[in-house]
Amino acid sequence: MPSPRKLPRLGQAPRRGEVWCVRLDPTLGAEIKKTRPCLVLTTNVVNQFRRTIVVGPLSRSPQASPAVLVPVICAGRWAMAVVDQVRAVAKERLHRRLGSVSAEHLRAIEDALREILEL
Repeated sequence: MPSPRKLPRLGQAPRRGEVWCVRLDPTLGAEIKKTRPCLVLTTNVVNQFRRTIVVGPLSRSPQASPAVLVPVICAGRWAMAVVDQVRAVAKERLHRRLGSVSAEHLRAIEDALREILEL
């Protein structure tokens, strides 16, 4: 009988709604480049047990274009969640935690994702 899986300690994995500094390079074409803040979108269970997580990059773009860009506040600063650039990244790409977004902003991003993916 296989041994029971050891659970990671709480706080070890990134949490849904947190913003992390993520190294996105190398990229191709029009993908968002460089190291930048990204919002963690996957559920906490997935974040705890998988080696990859789904993130949405944040940008300082001055204009929101619903539903592709959604304005959010993180660490007291405005940014735009670039909803059409959501991607899975290895946890090794995460550099440091920067803060989190409000439940209201997370819901706005979820709504935008549903709209662009026709869910």
